[in-house]
Amino acid sequence: MATRSIDPGAPDPAYLSFWRERHLCTLTTPRPDGSPHVVPVGVTYDPEARLARVITNKTSAKVRHVRAAGPQGARVAVCQVDGRRWATLEGRAFVRTEPDRVAEAVRRYAERYARMPGPNPDRVVIEIELTRAMGSIR
Repeated sequence: MATRSIDPGAPDPAYLSFWRERHLCTLTTPRPDGSPHVVPVGVTYDPEARLARVITNKTSAKVRHVRAAGPQGARVAVCQVDGRRWATLEGRAFVRTEPDRVAEAVRRYAERYARMPGPNPDRVVIEIELTRAMGSIR
């Protein structure tokens, strides 16, 4: 199983299928000192928009880290693993608060994880503008 680079906007069916399975993922954000902060999250992958989305609370450390990176966004990675299969998406993350963007992220989360999150007036979405994808899923 060789690691391979994948176009994040045009993944092959097996890679996309793996991202549609229900898996817990990790999000890695940079702390202000440059060290990595890794936390478990739910992630949705939208190759047509070249986005990965993570819903979260506006007061979370991951949101603080992304915002601290400034207007250019934070370089982040999301990853999921299932046995020997793994997939990583990388890009620039931005915190979005617009109700339509948050609603779309919640809809996609509910679709992937078969669970509608409860109401949360402090919910935001971290959108990751994808620049790289890789994995070994065969």
